[in-house]
Amino acid sequence: MTVAEIEAWLRQEDPKQLEQLWQSADQIRRDHVGDAVHLRGLIEISNRCVRACWYCGIRKDNKNIERYRMTADEVLQSAQLAKRLGYGTVVLQAGEDPGLSEPWVSNIVQRIQSDTGLAVTLSLGERKPHELRAWRQAGADRYLLRFETSDSALFAKIHPALGHSSRDRFAILAELRDLGYEVGSGFLIGIPGQSYASLAQDLLRCRALGLDMIGVGPWLAHPETPLGLGMVPPLAAGEQVPADERMTLKCVALLRKLCPNANLPATTALATLDGHAGREHALQSGANVVMPNVTPIQYRALYEIYPGKACVSEAAEVCAQCLAGRIASLGRHIGTGPGGKTLD
Repeated sequence: MTVAEIEAWLRQEDPKQLEQLWQSADQIRRDHVGDAVHLRGLIEISNRCVRACWYCGIRKDNKNIERYRMTADEVLQSAQLAKRLGYGTVVLQAGEDPGLSEPWVSNIVQRIQSDTGLAVTLSLGERKPHELRAWRQAGADRYLLRFETSDSALFAKIHPALGHSSRDRFAILAELRDLGYEVGSGFLIGIPGQSYASLAQDLLRCRALGLDMIGVGPWLAHPETPLGLGMVPPLAAGEQVPADERMTLKCVALLRKLCPNANLPATTALATLDGHAGREHALQSGANVVMPNVTPIQYRALYEIYPGKACVSEAAEVCAQCLAGRIASLGRHIGTGPGGKTLD
């Protein structure tokens, strides 16, 4: 697909044409990755962060939230719960927290794999090469790092400069590939100042990167941030990509066409926009992964990167039962194993 073709789809509003897009993407998904929906237990291990991103609720300058960092035993217990619920992977996610040191993370990766046999995905931000290498050597299977936008000027506007240098995310993604990780990335949809041409380039960048997993979701600003409080002037004048469900589903479907073998999650942000059927719509538009939350209940509300997150107060066991029913209602089944490159 060309940039012009992608941009035309992003602008498309004809329901009949969009239905053809959803159906085409769903058929490609069926042909390339099958009917299994792979469940990956999400563990939000820390809401501490050294970054000051203009939209994120756990940014370092937000003084109105209670900070936490899970203990190793709490993380292991959450992984054990994911194992009991039949998930093949756990995802350890956090703000960019230096307190999650290289040896601490290495140790917990080893403990999880030794105790549960689960695949381990890390999503811990822009970390140093020696940390990424050590965690891969410890057994981590995947690393997720969203590039958020391929427009460097737009990226700079939503990520203010810090006292320490920020690493280039595309360089980090290349390092992860060289280290043997399965590599996940993705972008935000509807960032203030994002044009249709810019979003089309994001989609093409995912194909060029050859990503194993691609997570996309609508831009949702937390109210306790400069963008959420309206303290920042518009980032750009002119046409603006909407941060809504339809645009997100267009991107999921186009990604399935561009990257037919990638794992595409139905993200929590989409479920937040449409709690009734957001995940189902994504699964019918090319997605094949869901990431149910197995973080202890007492921490979930504190990991508030944006307001109103889906399933914050729902017990993991209840969520698992609900997902099983929803997936079955689509004529799909829950996948077994880690659901990686081989989709076993």
